[in-house]
Amino acid sequence: MKPIKLIVGLGNPGQKYQQTRHNVGFWFVDALCSKHGFELKDNKKFHGLANKVSLFNHDIWLLEPQTYVNLSGKSTAALANFYKIDIEEILVVYDELDLPAGTAKLKKGGGHGGHNGLRDIIAATGQNGFYRLRMGIGHPGHKNKVTSWVLGRPSNDDEISINRTIDKGLDILKDLIDGNLENAMKELHTKGLE
Repeated sequence: MKPIKLIVGLGNPGQKYQQTRHNVGFWFVDALCSKHGFELKDNKKFHGLANKVSLFNHDIWLLEPQTYVNLSGKSTAALANFYKIDIEEILVVYDELDLPAGTAKLKKGGGHGGHNGLRDIIAATGQNGFYRLRMGIGHPGHKNKVTSWVLGRPSNDDEISINRTIDKGLDILKDLIDGNLENAMKELHTKGLE
């Protein structure tokens, strides 16, 4: 595995969406910034909030596209292309309907699974081999309820579970950034969240 050079958190811009399930990717990057004292800056060229930071002795770009989730590829591809970051050096963090709140899974490559942000990144880059940190938000039970679910705020219990999962994701970042995918997956997938 190549070391990660770009971490993209998916979400929608604006106060209205800040606390919604669809913004879990933003929550993750915000938590990372808070933990390490980083700050994102408005970057028109990359259509998002971005910053190059030093993390675990690696130079890493952090990005929160401000294009709305459905157009996340515009921002991601702009930054990756400009800095010649390979698709396998990108980690995308996003909300996952198919996992319960409090669960996270790490994987490389694959389809978009119906997630419009992933769909757009795949379309914009022409590739799907990026790493994904899938943060569980649970499923409302019926496909007709999905839009209002992802654009709604989680319950207090679910929010606590999601934030615990974010902490868990932050704990495996060093392994991911160093290129130790196996260690990162083992740590994330085998240790239960108490």
